[in-house]
Amino acid sequence: MTYAMPISSSEMKRCVVSIRRSGEQEPPPGKSQPTVWFQSMATMAAVLSEDNQSLLRLIRDKRPKSLTELAELTGRQVPNLSRTLRMMEGYGLIKSKKNVCEIEPIALATKFLIMLGESK
Repeated sequence: MTYAMPISSSEMKRCVVSIRRSGEQEPPPGKSQPTVWFQSMATMAAVLSEDNQSLLRLIRDKRPKSLTELAELTGRQVPNLSRTLRMMEGYGLIKSKKNVCEIEPIALATKFLIMLGESK
């Protein structure tokens, strides 16, 4: 079993990540049970890549008020950022706050501890 947990911070929510192979059942919810599931280590590695972790830290530190502002900070195109942020939001790493005509990304997790092996 593989887990990734953000190191706690007053602004960050607790996030436990695990790999669930096809056919495996999800264990009943509990305090130490994973809250985010990936189908493979490759998927987890892609979602938690260095680039994506840097993007999460940038969102946390600079607090951009829109995707346009985030695009200016990163040098990336808005559609590219939008796809990445939708994927991250699907895993609970960010949330999107809808303002009048802009979407403000808010980082929910930025530091991760990866533990490999079975949990006891």
